[in-house]
Amino acid sequence: MTEPAALLSTSRDTRGVHTLTLNDPKRFNALSTEMLAALQQALDAVASDAGARAVVLAGTGKAFCAGHNLKDMAAHPDLDYYRALFGQCNKVMLSINQLPVPVIARVHGIAAAAGCQLVAQCDLAVASTEARFATSGIHYGLFCSTPSVPLVRNVPAKRAMEMLLTGDFIDAETAQREGLVNRVVAPERLDAEVAALVSSIVEKPAVAIAMGKKLVYQQRELGLQAAYQLAGQTMAANMMDADALEGARAFAQKREPAWKGH
Repeated sequence: MTEPAALLSTSRDTRGVHTLTLNDPKRFNALSTEMLAALQQALDAVASDAGARAVVLAGTGKAFCAGHNLKDMAAHPDLDYYRALFGQCNKVMLSINQLPVPVIARVHGIAAAAGCQLVAQCDLAVASTEARFATSGIHYGLFCSTPSVPLVRNVPAKRAMEMLLTGDFIDAETAQREGLVNRVVAPERLDAEVAALVSSIVEKPAVAIAMGKKLVYQQRELGLQAAYQLAGQTMAANMMDADALEGARAFAQKREPAWKGH
């Protein structure tokens, strides 16, 4: 059995940008129990890093992530095993959602089933023109139920249902048009485009980013009145932060803000 740490390479730059790279190319970066354990450990480390500003999630080899390993799943025909596997995967997805920093998927190749779920769960995604996306479990008799959760929160309902019912791949341009990814660039420009997006984020105040991410996901699950109430409370709390006050003063004085929380 491969050690979890060997399945995921991690790094952190001086700005607090963590890069997590799925590193099981022979199995197309499948979300095995070992890979999920490695991801969870890395995400927990980011959550405990007070200086973290962003996460880039990438992969090695031909695929970004091919989802769960069906060979492993077929070898364990046990309900408790499946419940534990999907529970472990759900915890990873929720950890991405709950991180106070943006998580950006760098998608260079195929993202299928739970791999497509991983892209959909990330806050942002940049894809190569060579990337392809599918919730392909239905081809093997397995409806992609857990991948459907973030998918239907990213793309229109009928597009999501078509992907889930057919399992067919869509190309990167279609994924961008439908809202699954933010940007699509040629393969040789992928790293530069991810870097540009990251730089645009980390130059902003960390407190505002953290409060904003949390608010966006909370309010979309609420009714309109409750959403506005929560959003108003969040903005009021945000304005009490030193960087927000500095930004307002800089605007009034027609100068660039000097952020204090960087």
